[in-house]
Amino acid sequence: MSVKFEITKNDKGEFYFKLLNGDGKTLLRSEGYNAKTNCTNGVESVRKNAGDDKRYDMKTASDGRPYFNLKASNGQIIGTSPMFADAAACEAAVATTKAGAADAPVDDKS
Repeated sequence: MSVKFEITKNDKGEFYFKLLNGDGKTLLRSEGYNAKTNCTNGVESVRKNAGDDKRYDMKTASDGRPYFNLKASNGQIIGTSPMFADAAACEAAVATTKAGAADAPVDDKS
């Protein structure tokens, strides 16, 4: 399944990126960045780190739903997934992220 990054800008002027699967569902989203350059650097960090199993931090929300964080080599969170219905869906999102992020195109909608 193909994936792509989408860069957007909110009404406060912050830039965000999402990694979307082929159906347009969010696999991973970033924090807000004040500068577009920092946002694109975040995309590059996801590309660099997504293939490494050690960069994924699996979590469980207070309501029991699983999600994950993708971390850079320095331990900083570079993206957070949405909450998933079950562990299998979360693991599938991790697998899709690993398989597609490195070569994913960027759709700049900012």
